[in-house]
Amino acid sequence: MILIVDFGSQTAHLIGRRLRQIGAIVEYINPEEALEQAKKLKPNGIILSGGPSSVYDKDAPTVSKEIFDLGIPMLGICYGWQIMAYLLGGNVKNTAKEYGQEKVSVTKPIGVFDKLSKKQFIAIVSHGDTVISLPEGFVTTAITKNVEFTGVENAAKHLYGLQFHPEAHHTECGMEVLKNFAMICNEKLEPLSLDPEKIIAEIKKTVGNQKVICAVSGGVDSTVAAFLIAKAIGQNLIPVYVESGLMRQDTDKHVTEIFRQLVRSNLIIKDERKRFIKELKGVTDSEQKRKVIGRLYVEIFQEIAKEHPDATFLGQGTIYSDVIESKGSKHASHIKSHHNVGGLPKDMHLKLLEPLRNFYKDEVREIGRKAGLPEEIVMQQPWPGPGHAVNVMGEVTEKRLAQVMQADQIVVEEMKKANLYDNVFECFAIMTSAYSTAVKGDERVYAEVIAIRSYDSIDIMTAQWTRIPYEILAQISSRIVNEVPDVSRVVYDITSKPPATMRWE
Repeated sequence: MILIVDFGSQTAHLIGRRLRQIGAIVEYINPEEALEQAKKLKPNGIILSGGPSSVYDKDAPTVSKEIFDLGIPMLGICYGWQIMAYLLGGNVKNTAKEYGQEKVSVTKPIGVFDKLSKKQFIAIVSHGDTVISLPEGFVTTAITKNVEFTGVENAAKHLYGLQFHPEAHHTECGMEVLKNFAMICNEKLEPLSLDPEKIIAEIKKTVGNQKVICAVSGGVDSTVAAFLIAKAIGQNLIPVYVESGLMRQDTDKHVTEIFRQLVRSNLIIKDERKRFIKELKGVTDSEQKRKVIGRLYVEIFQEIAKEHPDATFLGQGTIYSDVIESKGSKHASHIKSHHNVGGLPKDMHLKLLEPLRNFYKDEVREIGRKAGLPEEIVMQQPWPGPGHAVNVMGEVTEKRLAQVMQADQIVVEEMKKANLYDNVFECFAIMTSAYSTAVKGDERVYAEVIAIRSYDSIDIMTAQWTRIPYEILAQISSRIVNEVPDVSRVVYDITSKPPATMRWE
């Protein structure tokens, strides 16, 4: 077993997921219990995750210094390395900040850098603080142009530190680094498979003969969740699609087709467009939008539950990236409240059933594929529950909603024409709330700017913006400024994650 001490990193769970991929057994613990659990469980290794804190913060999470004397191989990642250095006598300062991609150069190919396929590789970095002097016994093993101690080790004590995220998909050689650490730990590696039958069995055990009202949106997460629940409980599944008016064009038809052909359950469609636009009136804060939408969804599902008094569960397609961005662990920083996590009220009467809660997007796709869903379903682009409400910066009005929906449809059409749509993780349009001057028909127009966002990702935790050919961007821009009313210009977002999130809100 490898213990992961969770200091609140957005990718703490991803570390474990990567280790599971190579066959390691992992368990998560909080920093306060790290020493006690390390002595009790006697793991083969310990990983100190990253986190949003500074080692100098008043309430910064920490571990007992005694843990470094247990002789257990230990890897500190970002904040985990900083707290290791700080507790062992090194110096940490708020300097040499790095966000996004950096080139790591291996200076000593030893320890976790032993026999890597590259001596220089691109890594995902995201840190404000930096170790500026090493504790006694440590040597440098890797650097970036800004950070001298990007990789370090104390071979005598089996301590290793990294100032980048090897768990991030867009870090080259990241899996090699983690596998090297697992080998240092003498961890027995037995790769695990994603077995939908185990999930189905767990659903059966949890639900029994009770009924489940399942929220469906047509997206891959809710479709896979509903498909698994249907396999577990059959006609006791009550799938419900709420037409909020915030989804992509023709989503209702798409959902109807899925449940007619694949899930074979009687789908309930509730048209609540007027209700959503009314409740969003005057709401400009993105967090408030998500909570309003989350509350509305639950209210609607509780109303439906009254019509089905024998239903005791609310099924959702919640996945782990939803959870961690909504502050899913004790020391995690709150990024945004996903409507199905942070927006849920405390007095909800239905019990939650979230069979995919501990899986990432690519794992969900594989589970759906193995369960028998067709490729066009499991590989479709994701779409957030709040939909276009979080693609409209500021207040969601009927006019701005119509604008963004029309612009988004143009993006989809042009990406499909160029055979790019199926090759990107997600692409969409955004009403930016920024205004600029344009000239249309020899007249001055002062109108809103629309942004286009397209990115490539595997698990949503990291992403790279898509290199769309200029001629495709030109066609998208031309159509939007000519076809969508009251738009002045189009811009393209070329920011990776990190530092940006997938969406603007």
